[in-house]
Amino acid sequence: MVILRAGLCPGLTAEMIQLLKANGIVTALYEFFSVPFGDGCLSTQALVAVRRVLLAQFSAFPVNGADLYEELKSSTAILSTGSRSLDRLLDSGLYTGEVTELTGAPGSGKTQVCLSIAVSTSHDLKQNVLYVDSTGGFTASRLLQLAQTRTGDEEEQVSALQRIQVARVFDVYKMLDVLQELRCSVSQQVLSSLGPVKVLVVDSVSAVICPLLGGRQAEGLALMMQLARELKTLARELSMAVVVTNHVTRDGSSGHLKPALGRSWSFVPSTRVLLESREGTWGKASTCRIASLTKSSRWTIA
Repeated sequence: MVILRAGLCPGLTAEMIQLLKANGIVTALYEFFSVPFGDGCLSTQALVAVRRVLLAQFSAFPVNGADLYEELKSSTAILSTGSRSLDRLLDSGLYTGEVTELTGAPGSGKTQVCLSIAVSTSHDLKQNVLYVDSTGGFTASRLLQLAQTRTGDEEEQVSALQRIQVARVFDVYKMLDVLQELRCSVSQQVLSSLGPVKVLVVDSVSAVICPLLGGRQAEGLALMMQLARELKTLARELSMAVVVTNHVTRDGSSGHLKPALGRSWSFVPSTRVLLESREGTWGKASTCRIASLTKSSRWTIA
């Protein structure tokens, strides 16, 4: 269920949105596609054009298994996270075409892992990264420190940082704009001079979705699933590795930590990693971080 808004597709203007809302139409569902023509307010030609674009953009088209498998073989790449232990946990690293979710409480290391993935991709693999920051946790100084641990050459450090594009967004509408602009730029072959983006990092999805899952439950869920669709489309169609972060809540019955955003969101990531911070053993003052695989399309989770 996609919320209609200006700019969602070519021709869908603010004026058309207002007219559709006046007729009780706010989502790209069946009722939109069955709006009677000749309304007197809406141009028939404009409405038909918008219908066609939305049908092409949001309809599901069947693909046979053989073609899907061949596409998977030709488009899938495995990208290192920059951590050998995390790569082993993820069966060699991040897979393009998939959404990987990092969950954990504040201070568990989610942003640190995201920054490490960004630097590893940009420096070691010479690939471009789009880092979407919705929490204000991104710091350029920390990114530089991570780059300095990989090379002492200042030119290489600068080159690595230049391959990381940062977008700061603090609501779901702006985040959708950034993701849709990325998809449109690739579809229209309007790429930056650095080349295509290989890894998309979103830190975090819960920061922009949770405020909407209150009184306006229906609209919040619709926006959450629209965001999920954008992320999965980018991963699949543009052969990107998508990494998102999510906070955790405590289960009321068992007391165990579980990812936020509920059951509807649980189907979005192909892989889920729970990050936890624990005090060091044997009287040490250090803190150790533990990564646990809670969902995987390749490993069997006990």
